[in-house]
Amino acid sequence: MSMNIALEGRKKPQTLIENRVSVAGVNAELSIYDTYFPADKVALSSSHVLYCGMVTGRKIMHGATQSSCEFRPSESFILAPDQTVYIDFPDARPETPTTCMTVEIRKQLVEQVCERLNTDRPRDPDMDSWRYVPRALHVNHGQETQELLDRLTRLFCDDHADRDALIDLALNELVVRMLRTQSREILIEESLHGSSDQYGLGAALRWIRENLASSLDSTLLAREACMSRAQLYRQFKNEIGCTPGEYQQQLRLEWACERLRHSSASITEICFDLGFRSLSHFTHCFKTANGLPPTLYRRQHQATLE
Repeated sequence: MSMNIALEGRKKPQTLIENRVSVAGVNAELSIYDTYFPADKVALSSSHVLYCGMVTGRKIMHGATQSSCEFRPSESFILAPDQTVYIDFPDARPETPTTCMTVEIRKQLVEQVCERLNTDRPRDPDMDSWRYVPRALHVNHGQETQELLDRLTRLFCDDHADRDALIDLALNELVVRMLRTQSREILIEESLHGSSDQYGLGAALRWIRENLASSLDSTLLAREACMSRAQLYRQFKNEIGCTPGEYQQQLRLEWACERLRHSSASITEICFDLGFRSLSHFTHCFKTANGLPPTLYRRQHQATLE
């Protein structure tokens, strides 16, 4: 289906709840869903891996994770094959439809990417091999992933002679990002529930989370993980995608957001409770990560609750 046909399908919807326009490729299928009126518990599933990205509006997703969760733009929601979720559309209106895109990825392609990673980029011997774990994944995604999803959408709707080859290249990149993100989230999750004798990267992750306000001592952290500093930093970069210090900073800023949304503590109090050495440094880091200084972030969130 060309871009013109795809656009016409959206201009002339057949249904007002999850109106679907699809474009097929060799190893995947792109779909755009538009919803024009509020609706509850609309089912969604696929026999393949389903990579979802919000375009406009928000959804409430039920059944994939332990508790219901909001799904907004700049977030990825990945469903396992044959996993069903139920979706609410609280804000959908004819003039402002809720729009989502999905990429249905053939299971065989995911397996091929795992095999290639295990050959070309094997993990450390004490880590599991690359594999896809069939479970839901809901994460914020960065600018690079958003640009990749935008590029995939354009490629699917293109009539270029190399369309299918270019789609497969982009799909391979998307699957690699999905596998790395899933592996990272599983490691972090296991570190939260690990036993007292846990060691390795999980122990380092847990120590950082439990000591957010403490200065990071790389020698102490390596001892917690029962590995050398060089091995620890290599595993952090390979598995978490950053250094221990950068990971600690991410957690501090996530917790700052949580406290700004749900506590009455002053910004200065939050700053020093989380181990920042100056209010100006905290404000700069927070604005860089969230696009707003702490004061405006708190004000904006409180306004959405009113």
